Amino acid sequence: MDTCAQLVILTLAAGTPLVFAALGELVVEKAGVLNLGVEGMMLTGAVASFIVTADTHSPWLGVGAGALAGAALSLVFAVIALTLLANQVATGLALSLFGVGLSAFVGRGYISVVIEGIKPLSIPGLSDAAIVGRLLFGHNPMVYLSLALFVAVQWFLHRTRTGLVLRAVGESPASAHAIGHRVIALRYAAVLFGGACAGLGGAYMAVAYTPSWAEGMTAGRGWIALALLVFATWKPWRVLAGAYLFGGVTLAQFQAQAAGVAIPSQLLAMLPYVATIVVLAIISRDATTIRLNAPASLGRPFHPE
Repeated sequence: MDTCAQLVILTLAAGTPLVFAALGELVVEKAGVLNLGVEGMMLTGAVASFIVTADTHSPWLGVGAGALAGAALSLVFAVIALTLLANQVATGLALSLFGVGLSAFVGRGYISVVIEGIKPLSIPGLSDAAIVGRLLFGHNPMVYLSLALFVAVQWFLHRTRTGLVLRAVGESPASAHAIGHRVIALRYAAVLFGGACAGLGGAYMAVAYTPSWAEGMTAGRGWIALALLVFATWKPWRVLAGAYLFGGVTLAQFQAQAAGVAIPSQLLAMLPYVATIVVLAIISRDATTIRLNAPASLGRPFHPE
């Protein structure tokens, strides 16, 4: 039981960056915008949070800096794709490549720097209280933050008027504009929120999960987060479940290596990406479900007349 509890804790920790990034992108895509720059925004958030933490010795300031860095990079995407009406797919890919290169350049001098990261909770009498105490009170504070984000996104999209308008914009921006809603402003807000969430995902890896800085440390998690939305058919609770599923697969490779399984480490490192391809191949067979759940105007530019 103790081992199972530890595996659950490690799985939640491994899936948390995907929760942040995928929930942010979910809001973006619900508004009808396709931003493929999640990987670049995560890395930008990671390097910004690490640098601020290293210079100020405050990891929570670093987390804030990571969110701001992700939002700033997403603003570049918004201006190019929403105002200048450039192709969203090409713009997102360019943004991802730019973020990867920018983070590698900015973080060159911080590769060997050691920081004091955000530690898991330690509440006397609770965190060490057998199995239940560890499962409820033994996680990193940012894991709880990601769960709070899930509750907030679920409530916002399905229980608020603004969330309803946002989903209407994703389905038919022309109709939403015709009845007086500010389509471009709502899409800007969604894109900035998604960028901030991607930055939080990167910040979590840099100042809580590792904590350290290494070039390309997200290791493709931004792309997995994008695939996760298709797997989840754009539903928040399935995003959460899928993030922890892929977190468990990521954890499995490390457990196999630690157990001395006679499989090359390169093949074990492929597990999360192989799982992503397999799941997408299975989900893609049900084209009707994807068509019914995907925002109708996803990736289509809109210019109010």
